Amino acid sequence: MRVLIISGTNHKGSTYNIGRIMAEKLTPAENIGEVFLPQDFDEFCCGCTNCFTKGAEKCPHYAKLAPITELIDAADVIILTSPVYVYHCTGQMKALLDHYGWRWMAHRPEEKMFSKQAVVVATAAGAGVKSTMKDMADSCFFWGIPQTYKLGRAVAAVDWKSVKPKIKDSINKKADSIAKKIRKRHGKVPVPLKTKGFFKIMSLIQRNGWNKADVDYWKEKGWTGSKRPWK
Repeated sequence: MRVLIISGTNHKGSTYNIGRIMAEKLTPAENIGEVFLPQDFDEFCCGCTNCFTKGAEKCPHYAKLAPITELIDAADVIILTSPVYVYHCTGQMKALLDHYGWRWMAHRPEEKMFSKQAVVVATAAGAGVKSTMKDMADSCFFWGIPQTYKLGRAVAAVDWKSVKPKIKDSINKKADSIAKKIRKRHGKVPVPLKTKGFFKIMSLIQRNGWNKADVDYWKEKGWTGSKRPWK
C-alpha cells in the first residue's frame, strides 16, 4: 500500500506526528511519501482560470505542481494534515487545494481518485478541529475519493512532547480503528451513494456543458453515458 502525507506546515508538531503514526499503521516506511507545505509548493492560485478552460498544463505553476500531482495519483491512501489556523486549515494547504479546483467532479476529475482512500488530520490546542478537517475533506469528496476518514483532536498543548499520554493513547486507538477500515477496503473501496448521485448530476450537466474542455473530457471518458470511473 502506497501512502502519501501532505503536511500543511513545514513544522513537525502534533499534527505531523499524528499523520505519520497513521501512515505507519498502514504500510512500511519505504512506501510512505511526504510533501511539506510551503517547502514543496509555495504558490498561490492567481485566478487566471487557465486550468479550467485551457488545461492544467497551462497553469503558471504547473512545473512546480506536477511532481505533487504524480505523487497523489500514485498513492493508494492520501493523508492531508493541518494544524488549526483561525478555525481553518493553513493558508499553504488551502493554496495547494485551490490549484486542484479543475480536478473537482464539476470539471475534470481524475479517474484514479475513485479507488483511493483519504484521511484528514487536524489538531489544535483548543477549538477549530472540526472546521479544519472539513476544509480538507471537501476537496477529497469533490476529487471523487470514495472514503475519507477524520482524525482530529484538541491536544491541549503547543508541541507533541507536551501532549498528555492519555490523549496520545486515545489518538493511537482512533488511528488503529481507521487503519483497520482502510486495510479492509483496500483494492475494493466502496463508492457511497452521495458520490454516485453527485457524479450523475455532473454527467447530465456535461452533456451540454458551458466549458468545452470539461465537456470534451467527460465525453471522451464515456461518463456522459453509462460508463463510470469506479466500474
